[in-house]
Amino acid sequence: MFETLKAHQAKVADRRFEEMCDAARAAAFTAQTGDLILDYAKTNIDATALGLLIDLLNQTGVAAKRDAMFEGQPINETEGRAVLHTALRNLDGDPVIVDGKDVIPAVRATLDRMAGFAEQVRSGTFKGQGGAITDVINIGIGGSDLGPAMAVRALSPYHDGPRCHFVSNVDPADIAEVLRSCDPATTLVIVASKTFTTIETMTNARTAKAWMGETVNDPAAQFAALSTAADKTGAFGIPSDRVFGFEDWVGGRYSMWGPIGLSLMIAIGPDAFRAFLRGGQAMDTHFRAAEWPENLPALLALVGIWHNQVCGYATRAVLPYDNRLGRLPAYLQQLEMESNGKRVSMDGVDLPVDSGPVVWGEPGTNGQHAFYQLIHQGTRVVPCEFLIAARGHEPELHHQHQLLIANCLAQSEALMRGRSLEEATAIMAAKGLTGAELDRQARHRVFPGNRPSVTIAYPTLDPFTLGQIIALYEHRVFVEGAVLGINSYDQWGVELGKELATALQPVIEGKADATGKDGSTAALVAYLRQNGA
Repeated sequence: MFETLKAHQAKVADRRFEEMCDAARAAAFTAQTGDLILDYAKTNIDATALGLLIDLLNQTGVAAKRDAMFEGQPINETEGRAVLHTALRNLDGDPVIVDGKDVIPAVRATLDRMAGFAEQVRSGTFKGQGGAITDVINIGIGGSDLGPAMAVRALSPYHDGPRCHFVSNVDPADIAEVLRSCDPATTLVIVASKTFTTIETMTNARTAKAWMGETVNDPAAQFAALSTAADKTGAFGIPSDRVFGFEDWVGGRYSMWGPIGLSLMIAIGPDAFRAFLRGGQAMDTHFRAAEWPENLPALLALVGIWHNQVCGYATRAVLPYDNRLGRLPAYLQQLEMESNGKRVSMDGVDLPVDSGPVVWGEPGTNGQHAFYQLIHQGTRVVPCEFLIAARGHEPELHHQHQLLIANCLAQSEALMRGRSLEEATAIMAAKGLTGAELDRQARHRVFPGNRPSVTIAYPTLDPFTLGQIIALYEHRVFVEGAVLGINSYDQWGVELGKELATALQPVIEGKADATGKDGSTAALVAYLRQNGA
């Protein structure tokens, strides 16, 4: 399936794509939906490669798989589930039928309940023992933490509700630091666990309840739950009107559009939250309607496939030139690596090519003074994805935002252009160097260039735009998984370590011995117990 693409890539691998990047190419290799654009002109993808990549979409039936997802068919085959996070942002679309029932009325009813509770918290109608809520602590892990934590930071200019804190790590340092900053009498704790059994989340929830119980007469009265386990939330003491459930067709890393987004809704308000949903819905509409050559999720996926499966580049750097998107790379790490970090196809056969890439990154310009050295002059090629807004939220500092834009565009240009030995030699000769020392110093200043990047640009980072961006990446993951023939919606790789941790806990606590453990693990247990574990 990839042979023709790899053959074409081998023919053009040494071509300088800077030489192709004229105005016509920039127009042809940029796509847009609404005010959001995707520029992938600074890659080695040409018209032939794009045509072959689009053929790949057609050969693997991506359009039919896409339609099946939106229609509520059980495309998560290993778990027998539909994949319908898109239904959570379907504010005015057609019915979605799962097992003979339209799920949209229940989705909207839950959204309305969330909005009602959020307004009560924001207005002070819902109070803690000490008065109006000043702080909200969201306790979750994985998608129950990464999504809302990322979004609350991203939309901080719209944050006019209580302060929001996020606890995920079972390391006691995480929750201890948050609790020290809050007043238990005016704090709302949200426990985000679908099953209400996630060990890290429930350990932190019990710690928070005990902390609150030292001051508050009825601590459970200041808790809410994002869970479907009504019996367990009831046993914890949380009233049913503060329990917000969601169906098993919503995966954790795709869940902040619904109840998992309650902390975000409390922070920015129901209206802004609905604008966030509208942005996601707009990208859904675009993904379903646009032809492949203009379809942003498909194109972003095809760029990823070209770089990873065709060119063999093993990593992908996400570089938002927007400090408020500082948690986006971590969010996308889970979204992409948990979804497409698989080794077998749907039929259980080993994949003939590599699956998803390693996703990482940091905001610019910080990264420029950290790891960009490797990106520019290292021996491995790292495809980069830049995100940049035309305007920030500080109009009085617009000149500084323009400097940010200049840095963003300069980095993608530098990655493409590089600097030749001849150029470096001329620079050093102008400084008075000659002979062998001139050659030596010049070689240190050579940039190979021809390093690919894409740029996602938008007017400003508002709730609608953030919704567009997140849905864009969600659908990119879907397309890449569909092409590879894998299930992007299970996560069995998470399970083994959890099982072993449960078995190891009694050993660490001294309630069982390390019989049956390998020598390394047994030795580490002994060391840690000798030193206070």
